[in-house]
Amino acid sequence: MSSTTHTSDPDTLSTGKPVSDDTILKVAKEVIVKFIEVGRLSPSNFDETFHEIYSSVRKAVRS
Repeated sequence: MSSTTHTSDPDTLSTGKPVSDDTILKVAKEVIVKFIEVGRLSPSNFDETFHEIYSSVRKAVRS
């Protein structure tokens, strides 16, 4: 049976491992790729949308 460690540090996952900016970037990239695949994102609004998604993922992980 596995146990999950809960921490109060906003930069760590419930496993106790820190969430790096690189990990946040990879998650944001995967969301962008899915949006492109389903046709919800075009190259003309990529920059703005990427910044919004990255900020949302970062806020979710770090709050």
